[in-house]
Amino acid sequence: MLQRAGARPRGYQYGLDAIWPRPGRSAPVENQVRVMPLARGLAVLAAFGPDQAWLGNQEISHETGIPAPTVSRLLQSLVALGYLRHDEVRRKYRLAAASLSLGYAAIADPGVQREASVEMRKFAEATDTYVVLGTRDRLDVIVLDSRVGSQAVLDLRLTPGTRLHIASSLMGSALLAAIPELERCYLQGNVERKAGREWPTLRRRMAEKISQVHEFGFCMSLGEWEPELASVAVPVCVPDQPPLVLACIGRTARMARARVERELGPRLVAAAQLLQDRLAPRD
Repeated sequence: MLQRAGARPRGYQYGLDAIWPRPGRSAPVENQVRVMPLARGLAVLAAFGPDQAWLGNQEISHETGIPAPTVSRLLQSLVALGYLRHDEVRRKYRLAAASLSLGYAAIADPGVQREASVEMRKFAEATDTYVVLGTRDRLDVIVLDSRVGSQAVLDLRLTPGTRLHIASSLMGSALLAAIPELERCYLQGNVERKAGREWPTLRRRMAEKISQVHEFGFCMSLGEWEPELASVAVPVCVPDQPPLVLACIGRTARMARARVERELGPRLVAAAQLLQDRLAPRD
């Protein structure tokens, strides 16, 4: 019988192929004293909305009533922490994936999710799988959305905001395959420092999955960590957007290697390509 998401199954230290997430980061409230820098930082994040995806320093200052020099310092900190993205050409900012941990409404681009949701639902129903969309937040993959086929009989609870280790999840490997080599090496260096004795195993698995993406367009895991579950993942690269990753998860009994290689993998690649075409900026 399958365990629920959030449990610590055997082999958890190596991740579970984007199946069992670790809890989101949180810190206990030490006291009830109002901290002005925190309040101002949250006010900056709250200034963004569906009709105000990109904002500049002066616009944020006007929206929040916070002096522009203070806004500038807050923006630098929020970018460094991964809560905002900065576009040097526009000289503006937008919410980044880390903001999902503050609430579902902080998803970076509702248009992306709206388009992806349709294709994810179709794919899940047609293949009887659990389909997940995610993006990178520092050394994590953060779930943006998930859909499950009505006949899939899976309850993985990968809800928006769920975090997965980038180094020990199939979705993480697919994302790593989509980014420039220098950035990938930098991230892997950070993983190595944190992984300790687990690093050789993680490095081998990441290299194998990244090679699969480069060769086939997708990477796969067929019961490597949990015999009952198999998964496939594909990067989704849209201009002017951080890389996304699309994955489908199912039971190994219904996701044999032949089916993954001949049907599910290519079909997921086609779904990713369709999303890329639909989300690409129009001239």
